[in-house]
Amino acid sequence: MTYPKELMEYPELEEKTYPFRLFFNECKDAKAEQNILFMHWHEHFEIIVMQQGSAIFHVDSKPYYAAPGDVIIVPSGGLHVGYSLVQGDIAYVSIVFHASLFKDRNQDSQHEQFVAPYLNNRYQFPVKPADHHSACSSYFHLLESIISEVMQQGPAFQLVVKNQLHLFFTLLARAFPPQQMSDRHQNERYSQSRERFKPLLEYLESHIDEKISIEFAARFVNLNPYHFCKTFKKLTGRTFIDYVNLCRVNEAERLLLETDYSVTEIAGKVGCDNPNYFTKLYKQYKGLTPSGARR
Repeated sequence: MTYPKELMEYPELEEKTYPFRLFFNECKDAKAEQNILFMHWHEHFEIIVMQQGSAIFHVDSKPYYAAPGDVIIVPSGGLHVGYSLVQGDIAYVSIVFHASLFKDRNQDSQHEQFVAPYLNNRYQFPVKPADHHSACSSYFHLLESIISEVMQQGPAFQLVVKNQLHLFFTLLARAFPPQQMSDRHQNERYSQSRERFKPLLEYLESHIDEKISIEFAARFVNLNPYHFCKTFKKLTGRTFIDYVNLCRVNEAERLLLETDYSVTEIAGKVGCDNPNYFTKLYKQYKGLTPSGARR
């Protein structure tokens, strides 16, 4: 669901290689109905681990009660807000991460079958998974382990956090298989939308050097910009701008490895007139500079 930009938050994560961060939230002597989490949304996933007190979190306008030991899963793009239920101290940890944390697993067929559908928002786990499947509570020790790893920050703790988060999502996918989270009508709607957008995706890949606006792309599929952005993100798991940028750097990577074009020439061929911006964009998506990739 797309919400107003003024409510959008851009979490500052630890580092681009491991895009996650833990926020330790404490509200001393909170009053009943006090706002303990201001309304916002972001493109990251957020797992709320309740540690002290009791609260109610609204996720996409639906209320969810949380007491110590409860876990709330806020999907990417979900609007959420929280309030204390009683007077007293409130404490909870928010584990925030971006789906790109697991981009290196995209070639793993099991990951693509079971975990990726949730990461790209084709399906969503229940906000309170333990209410729907009691076995899920036995997975919560992984979240406690993640919290401990971040607090201690031992060697390679980022890698441990990444692997435990992936294991947590994998176990949830076992409890809520993607096949069971969909129905025929939903699959038909998704298939129709995918076919509707297929010519646009092909156009983007074959016109990578052109400046293509959201307005142009929306007209291409006969949608207004708002519904276009909403549907595009649901189908691809990425915003339109993010998808176009990824197409550009992927083509740039191919040209760097397979041709003798200079970095400046390649920047022009993928629609980046400014070589400095191209270098920054490439490093953002690939983790190294174009010159470094060629070496």
